[in-house]
Parts: sequence; structure tokens; C-alpha cells
Amino acid sequence: MNTPSTPSPRRQVFISYAHADAQWLERLQTHLKPLERAGQIDRWDDTRIKPGMEWRKEIEQALARARVAVLLVSAAFLASDFIVNNELPPLLAAAEEEGALILPIILSPCLFEDTPELSRFQAFNPPSKTLEEMSDPEWKRVLVTVSKQIKDIFSNP
Repeated sequence: MNTPSTPSPRRQVFISYAHADAQWLERLQTHLKPLERAGQIDRWDDTRIKPGMEWRKEIEQALARARVAVLLVSAAFLASDFIVNNELPPLLAAAEEEGALILPIILSPCLFEDTPELSRFQAFNPPSKTLEEMSDPEWKRVLVTVSKQIKDIFSNP
């Protein structure tokens, strides 16, 4: 077990999303599942928090282990005080200081381009063509591309 003086290695994929977008989380989980099963990645999102766990501590520990952060960006995501105040600051600091990778996926029309701390990161899809606006095969291809990039990141430490 890691102590506060022993930092955890950054070896997880942290998925940040608004609960209003849970269907997109489930879709991404489906695409990442083969990589998890093969032991190629360790995915973390708040669905791993079980009753009785200290949820805030679990999130903080997962943030400290994130090598890749997938941001499922929507108006609900940008409106979430919890995400903006508790998840984004450590993820953005890890990107700046330790090279953690921030991978935004634009789910629906929102103010992503007007959010400088996020829009400096290249999104997988243009804000003008959100996943909600794509056909099923198109958004599935985006999630396959995301999954392949994550696999490549963990294949080349």
C-alpha cells in the first residue's frame, strides 16, 4: 500500500464524466473492456466505488494514479462544480508537471472551445461534430480510435 510519502505510479486511465452522460461512459467502457481483460490498461471511473468506500478518497487516489484522463465533455460536464473544482485541477497539474495525457471527447454542443484550460488539448472530435450529432458507426469509430490510442500509450511506456 502506498503511503503519502510514496507516490503511486501513474498507470491508470481515469474517465471523468457528468452523471447525466452515463450512457456515453458505458459505451466507452465497452470499447475499453478488451484492453482491460488483456491486462493492457487499468480503467478507473466512479462506477468502481462500492458502498462503504470513502468515495472522495477513492477519487483522489485514482486521480493520483492517472496516466491518461479521458474527459467526456458536455454542457453537464462543464457545469459540474465537482468536476471543475475537484477532478480537473489535479488532472491538469499532472498533465503540466508529469506528462499525463488529457484526451477530451466532445459529447454534445457545449462551451468547450470557450474553456481555455480544456480547449488547449486536442479533442478526438471537433466541437462542431459532437458524438451526439454523429451516426452510430461514426461515434463508434471515434471510440475505437480513442481505445487504440490508449492502448498505444500503455504499450510504449
